[in-house]
Amino acid sequence: MNTAPASLGLIAGNRSLPLEFARQARAAGVKRLIAVAFENETDPALAGLVDEIVWLKVGQLSKMISAFADRGVKRCVMVGQIAPKNLYDLRPDLRAMSLLLRLKEKNAHTIFGAIADELKKDGVELIDATPWLKPLMPQAGFHLGPELSDEQRADVEFGFRIAREVSRLEIGQTVVVKKGAVLAVEGFEGTDKCLARGGELAGKDGGAVAVKVAKVNHDLRFDIPCIGLQTLETCTHAGISVLALEAGKTLLLEREACKQLAKKNIISVTTID
Repeated sequence: MNTAPASLGLIAGNRSLPLEFARQARAAGVKRLIAVAFENETDPALAGLVDEIVWLKVGQLSKMISAFADRGVKRCVMVGQIAPKNLYDLRPDLRAMSLLLRLKEKNAHTIFGAIADELKKDGVELIDATPWLKPLMPQAGFHLGPELSDEQRADVEFGFRIAREVSRLEIGQTVVVKKGAVLAVEGFEGTDKCLARGGELAGKDGGAVAVKVAKVNHDLRFDIPCIGLQTLETCTHAGISVLALEAGKTLLLEREACKQLAKKNIISVTTID
């Protein structure tokens, strides 16, 4: 970003994205990073990349908001996944309980949107993290691994249409297809389990194609589509031969490691407009 805030809050989920965000934000000139981290979710290595880290349990909404408000943090971002099951396993405090009771529909989008509203009440604005993360988003024409066959290209286009519709219905953002048939649709279980299920249904010959998209009118303040080395390892074990991402809307982490894995295991990673 051209004008980096002096202080920025970071609501940190799991895997490597919060760590990568902290590095990118520092490089862009953010002087002070205050992180809120979740027990059994956030990588403890984040502590070495921020000025201060506050640990809490999923559901401790009051503690999360005060971690920023009490330290004078006016803007924050949310990066890294919170495992969907933990949204239901949580033991909410009174503020979180009141929030959940007000929601007619309870999914990641509505819950995190309501959290953004609660933050704003205490003078903390949840903002889009993508200005710091754009360098990590493959654009049109990006490709790793073998070139696609005509059949694979047809499956990518077919899977893209299905994934866009599934995401519009707030079901998930990933589908697995093979030879024009839908094998798996991402639901509550998340991307990795969808890939594993789709790969299994493709049969012993493998060759399935996975497509991941962003939601239509996606609120990029939270739940940015993201893949990394673990995603490609899951594809390897599942026998998936192609992973296609919506261009300019999905983060690719650990790019060099992904490039090596794609080459070694003959997996194609590509983008689609």
